[in-house]
Amino acid sequence: MKKILLMCAAVCAVFAMSSCKSKESAYKKAYEKAKAQQGATTTPTTTPVQQVTTQTVTPVTTTPVADYSNVAVRNENVTFVEGSPLKQYGVVVASVTIKSNGVALMQKLAGQGYNSCVAQAQVNGQTFYRVVACSYDTKPEAAQKRAQLEGQYPGAWLLYKK
Repeated sequence: MKKILLMCAAVCAVFAMSSCKSKESAYKKAYEKAKAQQGATTTPTTTPVQQVTTQTVTPVTTTPVADYSNVAVRNENVTFVEGSPLKQYGVVVASVTIKSNGVALMQKLAGQGYNSCVAQAQVNGQTFYRVVACSYDTKPEAAQKRAQLEGQYPGAWLLYKK
């Protein structure tokens, strides 16, 4: 009896699964219907051609004005050691404790075309040699150059000579 019951349940399951299958003809009908609707809605239209006139436009180039008023500046009492004369604002690219290391970097910068110098500063009783890549009379000039040098010398900063 159990065998017959199991056989009937299996046959019912097979019929149930096969009856839910979609037929290829149903897909074909839906495709043809969608294609007919698409063909009905898209009809080619013609628009009149307009005459195009050309104008010559000269581009205006301006250089952006940056605001350097918020750039931090360190005020230090420094003594000129070697290189080009130090102006009011300097772009410091390195601070070393050994003078010969500072002079070597200054010479490298001079070889790259910078008016570099080395200045000596006393900080908390210790002597530092500030390697200044270039110096300027105004803060905006120095800040602009510092922004350019920061890619090559990360951590470059502005020095204001007291």
